[in-house]
Amino acid sequence: MGVVSDQFGTARGLVRLALSWPESLPGLSRARAPQGEVRRLVFVCHGNICRSAYGDALAKSLGAQTASFGLSTTSGQPAHPPIAALAQQAGLSLADHRTTARDDYVPQDGDLLLAMEHRHLRKLAADPRVRELPRLLLGTFANPPLPHLHDPYELGPAYMARCLGRIDGAVRRLVRRYPAARLSPQSP
Repeated sequence: MGVVSDQFGTARGLVRLALSWPESLPGLSRARAPQGEVRRLVFVCHGNICRSAYGDALAKSLGAQTASFGLSTTSGQPAHPPIAALAQQAGLSLADHRTTARDDYVPQDGDLLLAMEHRHLRKLAADPRVRELPRLLLGTFANPPLPHLHDPYELGPAYMARCLGRIDGAVRRLVRRYPAARLSPQSP
C-alpha cells in the first residue's frame, strides 16, 4: 500500500483519479479561456488550506495576479501547518495565507477558476455567481496531466510532497500559458 499512498494519497485517491478520466470528457469544464482574456488565476479546492493555498502562493511568487477560495470553509483560517512547512522548504511562505470562503470570493472579469477535482467543477457549475467564468482542472497542466489532485490534508509526507510537486509543475505551465495574468510585463 506504500506505493499507492505515496503516489495517490489513499486507495480512494487512486480510484477517484481512475474515475476522473472518463469524467474529463467535455462538459463540466468551461475551457473557453482565451490567453489574452485571463487576467487572474483563481485556485479552488475544498478547504483552501492545502492545494489552492499552495497554488495561489506559487503563482503569486511567479508574478501572476491570483486569488483562491474554498468550497467548504470559513474565511480567515491559516494554511495547514504541514503544507506550510513544505511550502517553506520550496521557498514559499504561507504565513500570511488566510482562507477565503466561496461566498467571500469576489469574482472579477478575467478570472480563470482552477479546480483540483471534478466535484469542485460540479459545485462551480452550479453556483450562479461563478458558473459563467471559465473553469479548468489544475491537474490537466501537470506533467503527466492528472484530472484529479487528491487532497493531501492529513495524509503522509511523501504524498503531500508529491501533490505539491504536481501543483508546482502545473502552476508554472499555467503562468507561462496565460501571460495577461502577470502583474507586469517584466514578471517571470
